[in-house]
Amino acid sequence: MKRGLGYIFKASFDKANRTSIRGERGPGLDMGLEWLARIKSETGVPVLTDIHEPHQAAPVAEVADMLQIPAFLCRQTDLLVAASRTGRPLNVKKAQFMAPEDMAGVLEKCRESGASGVVLCERGTSFGYRQLVVDFRSLVIMRGLGAPVMFDATHSVQRPGGLGTSSGGDRRFVLPLVRAALAIGVDSLFLEVHPDPEHAMSDGPNMVPLGSVDFLLDQISELDRLTREVIGFAGLEWAEK
Repeated sequence: MKRGLGYIFKASFDKANRTSIRGERGPGLDMGLEWLARIKSETGVPVLTDIHEPHQAAPVAEVADMLQIPAFLCRQTDLLVAASRTGRPLNVKKAQFMAPEDMAGVLEKCRESGASGVVLCERGTSFGYRQLVVDFRSLVIMRGLGAPVMFDATHSVQRPGGLGTSSGGDRRFVLPLVRAALAIGVDSLFLEVHPDPEHAMSDGPNMVPLGSVDFLLDQISELDRLTREVIGFAGLEWAEK
């Protein structure tokens, strides 16, 4: 908070979408929620986790302050409805195969099901095999739908299945992409961080090393201030004058 930035801790109790059946899954629902509750209690930090099936929504909402809908599942109506009915705000990731305009239907499902709040998250778009690109128009378009937007800077540099039995990535591009997103204007950022990314159980190649976080947050804080206080969020209105 010393930079004036809010913080939500995110972890998964189950990494259900693994490249290989031998990939690490996590502790499971019961133990995972115990750990998240302990983190929340001991740190005073809000917690976020993702759900994969409708029946998980209610028990997860008893612990998590916000529920996340994974990108591959963002069109699953029953999942969106169950998550929305918990009363918790949602972070819905845009699927890698979807146009940003298509998130209007996702947003409608959530709102009509009683969602207390919805954030739409950009995490890259499939570009051929094992490649993701970020079309930064997506941030403007999704914000134009009337929802706050999040930019997932680390999953956006992922190379799905790029290591054969797991996903690869290139963390060198995290900072440039963060800078671009902040220049446009976003409401939040999603960052995977690990003290030793090379030995992380998943997504290590695109994770930010813990030792680099202070530098990254300094950049984020200054660029966010500049955009909000000096430049203003980029939109499409300027071209209509």
